[in-house]
Amino acid sequence: MNGIIHPCTHPEDKAAPKNEDEMMVAIFEYMDRLFNIVRPRRVLYMAIDGVAPRAKMNQQRSRRFRASKEGVELVEEKSRIREEILGRGGYLPPDEIKERFDSNCITPGTEFMDNLAKCLRYYIADRLSNDPGWRNITVILSDASVPGEGEHKIMDYIRRQRAQPHHDPNTHHCLCGADADLIMLGLATHEPNFTIIREEFKPNQPRPCAMCGQKGHEIKDCQGVAREKQGEHDEFADAMPASEQEFIFIRLCVLREYLERELTMASLPFPFDFERTVDDWVFMCFFVGNDFLPHLPSLEIREGAIDRLVGIYKDVVHKTGGYITENGFVKLESVELIMQAIGVAEDNIFKKRKEDDEGFKRRNKEKKKRMKAQQQGPSYLTSGQFAPQALGGRGRPEVVQNARHQAFDMRMQGRDQHNRAGTSDGQDGRGVKRKAEDSDSEPDPEDNVRLWEDGWKQRYYKTKFDVDATDDDFRKKVVMSYVEGLCWVLRYYYQGCASWKWYFPFHYAPFASDFKDIKGMFTDFELGTKPFKPLEQLMGVFPAASGNFLPETWRSLMSNPESSIIDFYPDDFAIDLNGKKYAWQGVALLPFVDERRLRAALAEVYPNLSPEENKRNSLGSDMLFVGKSHSICDFIQELYRGESHEGTEMPAELCHGIQGILNLDGDPILPDKPVESPIPMLRDIAQNSAIGVKYKDPQFGETFVFKAVILHGAKIPAKVLKPGDWERGNRGRGNWRPQLGFNSNRQQVHLDQSAFRALGHSINRQQQGGGQYSNAPPPGNYHQGNYSRPPHSGGGHFSHSRQQGLLGAPPPFNPVQQYPRQQYSGSGGHGWDRSMQSQGAAYQQNMQRGGHGGGQGQGGYHQQRGQDDRRGDRRDDRGGQPGYSAGRNYPLPPPARRYNWS
Repeated sequence: MNGIIHPCTHPEDKAAPKNEDEMMVAIFEYMDRLFNIVRPRRVLYMAIDGVAPRAKMNQQRSRRFRASKEGVELVEEKSRIREEILGRGGYLPPDEIKERFDSNCITPGTEFMDNLAKCLRYYIADRLSNDPGWRNITVILSDASVPGEGEHKIMDYIRRQRAQPHHDPNTHHCLCGADADLIMLGLATHEPNFTIIREEFKPNQPRPCAMCGQKGHEIKDCQGVAREKQGEHDEFADAMPASEQEFIFIRLCVLREYLERELTMASLPFPFDFERTVDDWVFMCFFVGNDFLPHLPSLEIREGAIDRLVGIYKDVVHKTGGYITENGFVKLESVELIMQAIGVAEDNIFKKRKEDDEGFKRRNKEKKKRMKAQQQGPSYLTSGQFAPQALGGRGRPEVVQNARHQAFDMRMQGRDQHNRAGTSDGQDGRGVKRKAEDSDSEPDPEDNVRLWEDGWKQRYYKTKFDVDATDDDFRKKVVMSYVEGLCWVLRYYYQGCASWKWYFPFHYAPFASDFKDIKGMFTDFELGTKPFKPLEQLMGVFPAASGNFLPETWRSLMSNPESSIIDFYPDDFAIDLNGKKYAWQGVALLPFVDERRLRAALAEVYPNLSPEENKRNSLGSDMLFVGKSHSICDFIQELYRGESHEGTEMPAELCHGIQGILNLDGDPILPDKPVESPIPMLRDIAQNSAIGVKYKDPQFGETFVFKAVILHGAKIPAKVLKPGDWERGNRGRGNWRPQLGFNSNRQQVHLDQSAFRALGHSINRQQQGGGQYSNAPPPGNYHQGNYSRPPHSGGGHFSHSRQQGLLGAPPPFNPVQQYPRQQYSGSGGHGWDRSMQSQGAAYQQNMQRGGHGGGQGQGGYHQQRGQDDRRGDRRDDRGGQPGYSAGRNYPLPPPARRYNWS
């Protein structure tokens, strides 16, 4: 969910939402679109990052301090550039005085996350009540009050369900997120049907300038030029973008085919087990970097580090006669052999890296020179018959008077131009030194370590750790912490969090050649550790600039010079580029938080918390929601009637084999009880059909080991790669086309240019509001099971797009089609009758207020109009659309069951 929350609250490619309400609606719309694409049949698990393990908190601290620092720097840069542009007579739009959205609030324990949890409960209740696609779905909401990273909460759920006797081994999983570690997590489940859905990454997309809002340049290049009109009267200025964000599926079953080809080994002294090699491959990928450990200096993915590791791994497996991991536990003697093999090549790796960098810079410089020369064109053009002539030109070239002299001039001019192009970087054609800003090459960041020169290990430890390389005890301490980290990360991926308090206490990793005698360096982690509470985590990861999200007395600990922990919150900090080019790639040199000192300081301010703050500071529980038609709904209702205060085992046969423990919610969502909207612009749910209850995963002992195997009865998907695909893939070319959607036989429709022109004319570019999907025609009448609903013309993501995603393309809309009331009676239409009876009076009142007789074609216009009148909102009163316009004898549209946000 965090991968959805961030782009919806502070998008990079469009205007930011004006307030929190708009952010919540954007999140709802995003969820709707994902639901339409994936179309889950059993479970929808919505996981928001809760309090993270301490090992992750260090990375979160680095990110949040950086975000705060970059925000301050951006404000200062904008102010400076604005003065420069206005000083030279440039044009800039008036500087809007509005509060900058601090993305740091997307952290457990803030009021924003508490509000988001309430809004998602409302959203789930609305969908379960009103959307047929959600009818039999079990929805689990794990909000920010539940400890653990979102993806690891999902993995824990999958692991625990797999260990149950009623689990279906052929369950399909689809995980949404853009982090690369999701690939590793998916492989670690050993589920044969695992897919990752993520936004398609399109590099070099133009972003609006933070100064003038125009695209095509960055803030440092802004010239203050007035914006060009888009259309004769600037009517297309706020038009929707031509294309919306597209998504891709990463099918792990296809990746497993590649890995099987890559990792299969012959002549082993023991039986080959592909599943074990997958686990080993996942473990080796940790060496090149993860969220919890810095990557080894000698390993870079872009330099083929994973291929190098695979080659070393095959030798090690032959030597040791066994695999290096089992069910998430590491065999350190095998790890030492791998590290020593890397260590032997470290010196050559660093030298080759330097050669490659120099070669890349040289080629880049030559390319820039060629492009510059092509843009300038030849410095000398001859005349007469030797001059270039326009094709089809009617003029005759002048006759050459002296061909020998003219040819000589051409040769001399060409030689001069070549000499100028070949002059040294620091001089112009006359041998005069050029200014620094005229140079094509950017200065390299200072590198005091110089890994490519002899003595690199001594310089590294002296520069990065401020110790001598001869200090073997210190090096051993760093290596021991790193070994613990490798064991912790693998356990985290395969068994869950082994220790909430462990973290790697250094900013840099040791060298591979330092891993000596590591077999006895790690035994096991401390049992029974507990996560931080939400407000405690905020104190551990927030800079002082984000202290406004904390209680006042807690905030003073971050800014008061007399505070006992003021050293945890530096106003500024160094960023070590560590051989990289950009600051975001560097290492933020922040002090590590001492947990004992932090807790001692917080003990003094804990009594000052208000009841609301105490509630936000407590750890919560997952929530399970189902609709009225779900087979387990009656069972949950009986729990509420009996007011059971003890955990109750979930009957697996009532919920697709899902098991767990249910507890009553203190403020429950119950069927036939209205659900109040936490967002003023959205209507309350008067006819609620959802029910919610606290949910806890099946419990196991702390020493229980989840098996990393393919379950009995699982069907391996049919292989899709052919030998030709493999060969072409290795050479970086080929005609392999990805499968679209989950249907392997799906036929793709291709539109020609005329079809695109017709689409362009049919879309009203001046239409504001209603969402990106509101231009689709309304769907026709449809039936699904006992559920029947009249068609209506709703607006926004919340209507047509979702119905189309669930039910396929809609039939053509007939504006003169009659919708007799009788078709909604009986078993299929009870929802319509009930809602019309309960809201009939309100509809008559809204119709009189509207004064137009028929509806406006925007979903639920009458009801929304009535609410708008009561709230004093000013809405655009456009004319009706065909089908519900004035003067036609059509019945009223059904009550608005969709969000209509204009």
